[in-house]
Amino acid sequence: MYQLSRLSRTGPTKLSRRAWPKTGRDGFLPRPRHLPIQRHTFTTASATTFPQKTPTKSRFRYFKIGLVIGIGGSFLYATNDTTRHFVQTTERVSVVTVAMVRCFNLYLKTLRREYETPEDRNRALSLTHKKAADITLKALETNGGIYIKLGQHITALTYLLPREWTDTMLPLQDQCPQSSLAEIEKMFISDLGVTIDEIFSEFNPQPVGVASLAQVHIATLRENGEKVAVKVQHPSLQEFVPLDVYLTKTVFNLMYKIFPEYPLTWLGEEMQSSIFIELDFTNEAENARKTNEYFKNYQKETALRVPKIVSAQPRILIMEYVGGARLDNLKYLKDNGISPAEVSSCLSHVFNAMIFTPGVGLHCDPHGGNLAIRSVQKSHSGHNFEIVLYDHGLYRDIPVQMKRDYSHFWLAMLDNDIPNMKKYAERFAGIQGEQKFKIFASAITGRAPETALNYDISKNRTEQEIEEMQYQLHSQEGVLEDLMDILSTMPRMVLLILKTNDLTRNLDENLQNPLGPERTFLILANYCAKVVYDEQNEIISKEYKSFSIRKIAHYLNNWWDYQKRVGELYFYDIIVMIKNTRKRLFS
Repeated sequence: MYQLSRLSRTGPTKLSRRAWPKTGRDGFLPRPRHLPIQRHTFTTASATTFPQKTPTKSRFRYFKIGLVIGIGGSFLYATNDTTRHFVQTTERVSVVTVAMVRCFNLYLKTLRREYETPEDRNRALSLTHKKAADITLKALETNGGIYIKLGQHITALTYLLPREWTDTMLPLQDQCPQSSLAEIEKMFISDLGVTIDEIFSEFNPQPVGVASLAQVHIATLRENGEKVAVKVQHPSLQEFVPLDVYLTKTVFNLMYKIFPEYPLTWLGEEMQSSIFIELDFTNEAENARKTNEYFKNYQKETALRVPKIVSAQPRILIMEYVGGARLDNLKYLKDNGISPAEVSSCLSHVFNAMIFTPGVGLHCDPHGGNLAIRSVQKSHSGHNFEIVLYDHGLYRDIPVQMKRDYSHFWLAMLDNDIPNMKKYAERFAGIQGEQKFKIFASAITGRAPETALNYDISKNRTEQEIEEMQYQLHSQEGVLEDLMDILSTMPRMVLLILKTNDLTRNLDENLQNPLGPERTFLILANYCAKVVYDEQNEIISKEYKSFSIRKIAHYLNNWWDYQKRVGELYFYDIIVMIKNTRKRLFS
């Protein structure tokens, strides 16, 4: 009432008297005669909120405010690096957090439930594994970068993780996000101070390979017309790798707190120790040079080709172009008359030399995408092919004593000498206890424990044996927990050796070597014997300072033990040669 009377009193002062309608005694406008009288009761609330705005106008006001905020936020995101970084950081953290909470919730519900039989529990766990793996896969694909690499690492842990996890992550081997040419151009200008066109006369915008950390383009150098492979790091990695490493470690640490019987913190620690090395391509260039320098003297045994480095910057690596087919492309081998058995032998020589030879670094990521086979005219190496090894970013130098203890372990295994197997497993990997020893023997050979401990590794691994290993791992009480404990406490170098063994073993199986795995193990024994031979000579030299008959006798005895090992491989090769000759003559 106060507002209305005030309005009527102040109105005429703003308008002319002719424009203002004539009011009644009470100050109100007269009621039109044709309208009925309506009586209203004004409450305090209605009086204080009058006049009210219509809902349409209110919604329109909020819409305008939201539109302004949206346009302003989009403008800041597009033009302000700090704002964009904050938004993207929030998104990455939320993706990881949501996936982690959902997976933890799934496992907590499953593990806390009571089951009538062990079979019911295993079925429930299998479903949970699959659901959690699907959730994780989507999160890894969304964030990309090192998360893709983490997923690829999971696929290799077939001896540790359930098949539901390892199989679900398989798409990450080939589905990596691709950086645009505009992003790469910007990186060239930022890192080198020149454009792509200033360095290359031709640059194929479509990469020939895309990995989790980088992609490779084929180009032609403007300077001399040489065809080269240009490896460029995904530009977005530099911004988010520290955050992603921190998030990864945080997730594994939380997993350990909630599920202490399944420690996977070593995965986060290993990623942290290796990722920053891999992201500096100057390290990769140095590893490639060292590897090429060593193996150029062993072409007959390895047929290895390492592309030469043209130039190296932390995020841009230019090397000679050396193309080829996948190592397990059996059609390519057949079409070019390449023997799978020869390829398998050369592959075995390459990685055994890296593991057992002093001063040679170990390539720790030899998956199918990092190896190629190319047909060549027979050269001084005696082979009609070359094995091309790419991606030298992740190398490790194995300590000499670990090489020696590891050699003793393998020789004991090949001799079925279980006491010495246990002795050296404890020395180089810290393995103690009967069950842990069996699990370790199975993991390092990729065979079922009974097979590994009874020297039956001359036979090919069957699908039935793989299924049996999975069943023992995830069904027998305490086995998975012991394996987790082994992996969390053993030296990180041994973990990388296990990973390399597993990857090269799968490559060898995919070649379908007609000679079976026996020759591969004899090559392994040859390298182990050489390490032990050199070790014993060093011990003899230290024990006997001066010349003596006993010193000579020890040297001769050591030499004879070594020659027996070498002789086994030599006679096996003669038998294989005779078999192949007979096959060619009578087929």
